[in-house]
Amino acid sequence: MNKILGLFLVLALLIFQGCKKEERLTIAVGGAPSEVEYLEKLIGEFERRTGIHVVLRRQPTDTDQRRQELVIALKAGERDPDLFLMDVIWVPQFAASGWLEPLDGYVRESGISLSDFFSGVVEGVDRYDGKLIALPLYVDGGLLYYRKDLLERYGYAPPSTWEELVKQSKKVQRAIRKRNPSFYGFVWQGAQYEGLVCNFLEFAASRGGGIVDSLGRLTIDRPENTEALRFMRDLIARYGISPPNTYTEMKEEEVRLFFQRGDALFERNWPYAWKLHQAEDSPVKGKVGMALLPSFKDGRHVSTLGGWHIGISRFADRKKEAWELLRFLISEEIQKRLLLDLGWNPGRRDVYSDPEVLKEVPQAEVLQSIFERAIPRPVLPFYTRISEILQKYLNSALSGDMEPDEALKKAQKEAESVFSLYEKK
Repeated sequence: MNKILGLFLVLALLIFQGCKKEERLTIAVGGAPSEVEYLEKLIGEFERRTGIHVVLRRQPTDTDQRRQELVIALKAGERDPDLFLMDVIWVPQFAASGWLEPLDGYVRESGISLSDFFSGVVEGVDRYDGKLIALPLYVDGGLLYYRKDLLERYGYAPPSTWEELVKQSKKVQRAIRKRNPSFYGFVWQGAQYEGLVCNFLEFAASRGGGIVDSLGRLTIDRPENTEALRFMRDLIARYGISPPNTYTEMKEEEVRLFFQRGDALFERNWPYAWKLHQAEDSPVKGKVGMALLPSFKDGRHVSTLGGWHIGISRFADRKKEAWELLRFLISEEIQKRLLLDLGWNPGRRDVYSDPEVLKEVPQAEVLQSIFERAIPRPVLPFYTRISEILQKYLNSALSGDMEPDEALKKAQKEAESVFSLYEKK
């Protein structure tokens, strides 16, 4: 009898401990192993400072798999994870589904000033239907890398306009090809995937275009967009300064490796490429500069906003503790460390003027200018579907299968059908 009672008590204790474990604060995090390990280290510090126990739920490295995993949990109304990281384009989708806890009250009580963050990021992404529903953990933006040595050799400064970029590319490409036939003036992301849409938005916005107007109406088929798309095709087919495989193979890493081999004068990419270009084994180490993306004449310099944001689940059972962890991760101290140790660009603009940051990250001033000009992709709950449509037709125009005006007309029509279906729901 005593043995049975003892076994029962042990079983009860195990069940109690299991339940207690489930009550711990849970955060879902994915990405490269080194990134997750660093976040684990930060969370360990948070636990020691606050006494709040945290379970880090590791997600897949693949972005789509991470999103799917979160969607399944949130659709089911599960308590865990309490908070999680979101790609910038997920934020409006999750908000429209009612899955995110509004943060306005927490921010007011904590005395946090949103003016310390990039206003375009917070207002353009993290506020939905008038409510603050997330905050940026780190930000990203398209930028122009260039060969400092080659521009200097041929008497050029970094181009301010796309027209200047074409002129410089043609001259330098012609000269370098005498000894390197594989050399091109400008490499960028043109394959059929989300990166193509990011590139198109930059070209279009720098021409005065865009795919959604101020009232939220689709404006894919408009003259400015057609001119931008035609220019993108001309970079390949007319000017010949971008390689023929731009629309078949060129994604971030393909572009980065092409430039890093020394086979291009200009590269459009994200900030992550900087450290790789400066690595000890990089053929272009010490020869690379960073600048704002050019604009069309009389246009504006534009960067498509990327990055990851952090939010609290509406179904979380530890919202107060979740806010404490969120607040810790977006603090000036931690944001600075994420930049210096991990290379993540802070969502806080005040970090970029820190003396230590300016000393250790000399490109911080340029990065701040880029992020201040960054524009979000359309804040639409069904953005991923619109993006799939755009990817298809933009790529068809680049390949020459369609004329730019025809491609955008068809994309507009197909996107409007998605829009109407959503409005009926």
